[in-house]
Amino acid sequence: MNRLKKINTVIIGFIILLFSACVSTKPVAMNKIAFANNSVVAHRGAWKKNGFPENSIASLKHAIELNCTGSEFDVRMTADDSLVINHDPHYNNLEIEKTTYANLVKFKLTNGEKLPTLREYIKAGMENNNSTRLVCEIKPSEISKERGQIIATKVVQLFKELDAEQMVAFISFDYEILKKIRVLNPTVSTQYLEGNKSPEQLKADGISGLDCHFSVFKNHPEWIESAKNNNITLNAWTVNDAVDMDWLLANNFDFITTNEPELLLERIAQFKASYQDYKLVWSDEFDYSGLPDSTKWNYDIGGHGWGNNEKQFYLEKSIENSFVKAGKLHIVALKKPYKNSEYTSARLTTYKRFLMQYGKLEVMAKLPEGKGTWPAIWMLPETLRTKEEEWPLSGEIDIMEHVGKDPNVVHTSLHTELYNFWKKNQYTHFETLPDVFKEFHLYGIEWTSESIKFYIDNNLFYEATKGENGKDTTNEGWPFEKPYYLIINLAIGGNWGGEIDDSIFPSEMLIDYVRIYQKSSQNN
Repeated sequence: MNRLKKINTVIIGFIILLFSACVSTKPVAMNKIAFANNSVVAHRGAWKKNGFPENSIASLKHAIELNCTGSEFDVRMTADDSLVINHDPHYNNLEIEKTTYANLVKFKLTNGEKLPTLREYIKAGMENNNSTRLVCEIKPSEISKERGQIIATKVVQLFKELDAEQMVAFISFDYEILKKIRVLNPTVSTQYLEGNKSPEQLKADGISGLDCHFSVFKNHPEWIESAKNNNITLNAWTVNDAVDMDWLLANNFDFITTNEPELLLERIAQFKASYQDYKLVWSDEFDYSGLPDSTKWNYDIGGHGWGNNEKQFYLEKSIENSFVKAGKLHIVALKKPYKNSEYTSARLTTYKRFLMQYGKLEVMAKLPEGKGTWPAIWMLPETLRTKEEEWPLSGEIDIMEHVGKDPNVVHTSLHTELYNFWKKNQYTHFETLPDVFKEFHLYGIEWTSESIKFYIDNNLFYEATKGENGKDTTNEGWPFEKPYYLIINLAIGGNWGGEIDDSIFPSEMLIDYVRIYQKSSQNN
């Protein structure tokens, strides 16, 4: 009988233990998450498109629904040491660090949610989530550095208590906070936001990620390769423009923090479709001021008509004719006498800076308006400059040409010894675009050993194929199997540019960026 009582006692105890585990408010430890295979980090959650409050649980849940690889949020600590989610140091005009949570929570978010605590936020982020990191930004204390260390400790402990350490990446502008986290948990991801330390410095201190405003990386492009070589993750914030997204995707960033996660997901899909197996090997984003970068560009100089009876004189390093300002390259033609010419302009090239044979080349440009303008984006081979070949035997690739007398009509051409404009049989195509003067358009080529495809705004514009329609495949008929350099210029008048309207000056061509991609098997 006593033995039976003991068995019953054990069974009842086991049932009670099992029941307690089932009703426990503590989240059950999760299996290792397979984070979404994209670079999208929703900044303060995915809030913008649906009008959710930033840093709300609703915005977090929507980031999870979108399958973002991360959802960022901000942590602060109240006067009574409650950890709450809010970006600004004030909430409803109350200073968070000097106000109790009971007083803060009286005010609802715009969707009716109460101000969430970190505990509530973590629990919400663990529900039905197998894809999205909780990217936790610990805000520096406005009171003292010591208080910042206390906040960091409490945050790390709470993630550990809730068995959510495998879900979190910690970020902060306070370097000491990140170093404290490393002491508390050496295995957790930490990313530094300030942008004043190199990847080598981060690695030395055990910080695992560089997470800066995207402009920092454009000012320090060498950090990108350095981070990859040192196994430092790359994240850029806060990226809301498609052009900047594309540049970061081309540079293979691990994470991109954005207020526009839906747009970034679209850009990722487009990038995978258009740039499969391609790597960005050369670019100028024009994120500086003054003359064009001399490590990337040089100049053709002179006023001899360039074989087309053009009327301008191309000047070297003239700040009036070629300069970078507000993220754009400006190529400016002026009605200004110089030597034997009535006009000045600029012709930039990558000769002796970068040569390309096969790959993708893209130039985002806005064209000048008015009779007499003749902007061009085109390529010539190195063999022409070294006098190994004469034109047109050398070949020429015209990516974009436009003459002001035919507004919005964009031309593309290939010239060879056998097929050129002298013989009026060149490979050529033209098309009318909606507005080349007020809008930027992306002009580009995809060049292989067998064809050159011309694109405008990522849409196939024209394709020339080696040997098409029985054309000659020798160097005389297809000389596009050697290195070429890029030229961007604004000509005035000439055989094609024609009559000049002097009221249009100064006339300006704008370039937002130039990017060149090649497959890993290719050599420059």
